Amino acid sequence: MVTRPTAKKVKSLDELLQADEIFSAPVRSEEKGIRIIVFDKIRPFKNHPFHLYKDERLEDLVESIRANGILIPMIVRSIEDDSDGYQYEMLAGHNRLNGAKLAGLIEGPCIVKDGLTDEEALMYVVETNVIQRSFTDMLTTEKAAVLAMSHSKMFSQGKRNDIIEELLKLENPEYIGQDETCAPVGHKLKTRDKVGIEYGLSKNTVARLLRVEKLISSLKERVDSNEISLRCAVDLSYLIGAEQEEVSKVLSENDFKVDMKKTEMLRSYSANSKLNEKTIYQILSGEINKKPKASTLPSIKIKHKVYAKFFSPETKASEIEKIVEEALELYFQTHNGREEDNTA
Repeated sequence: MVTRPTAKKVKSLDELLQADEIFSAPVRSEEKGIRIIVFDKIRPFKNHPFHLYKDERLEDLVESIRANGILIPMIVRSIEDDSDGYQYEMLAGHNRLNGAKLAGLIEGPCIVKDGLTDEEALMYVVETNVIQRSFTDMLTTEKAAVLAMSHSKMFSQGKRNDIIEELLKLENPEYIGQDETCAPVGHKLKTRDKVGIEYGLSKNTVARLLRVEKLISSLKERVDSNEISLRCAVDLSYLIGAEQEEVSKVLSENDFKVDMKKTEMLRSYSANSKLNEKTIYQILSGEINKKPKASTLPSIKIKHKVYAKFFSPETKASEIEKIVEEALELYFQTHNGREEDNTA
């Protein structure tokens, strides 16, 4: 396994890429393997799982590019021309591309990869972000994307190591590759165990984050904004796509809170094929959990001054109850009889 340098928090692209130590000028087109490509020909990676820089971090990046140009080339892969005129797809450099556009540039240096599988392309996207950022600082759904790639059945550790080596050397030409390490003989770890060890997570946390990757994008956004907890997200991940879409719709149209009791019920209803638009709304609104109104009559207490007018102090309570009952029967008999006469 390739050993990554420890990620540190940075405020500018220069600091992130160690520009003062590595590069003193923008990348030139004559450098080996680098092409200058017009930005309008590059599309973002499909379903890009990472959030782009914004606010102060984006402003620092734009100022750095204005002052120094693009110091490290972006990595793209060639694609068939699509209806929007794109010829390349971005793999590593979404923030640099965004910052360069804001800085007024229309083209930039790129390394073009040909013949990559979708899995290999995703490795470039994920590993670039892991190298440049601390895994612990990532949002929940970003961590989920990293773990999902590492846990994929199509995952190739050998290919991944090659990509990591390439990215590290691109950032630092003086980088010296590390010898691969492996588990001791007779100690074969399961994929989930390996992933957990690499990122310092328990098996349970790895399992939960892998479930988050199965959420639709609108629900992932609510996870990252802490509107939906990790455990609630796990329950929602078991809903089929159409059910998740309906949950997202109801939440966007109402100010309903999401808690474990509701998500457990949504998951249970889905498993039993009882989940539909009506039950989703009822569960999220809390209607299904509301206790039914009591069917018994409320107890009443007659004030002393009311019945003291009719009974002497010596009258027993049992006698009073009997007379009141007889009086009520007579009252309703008489009352109902009058109603019948009026309707006759």
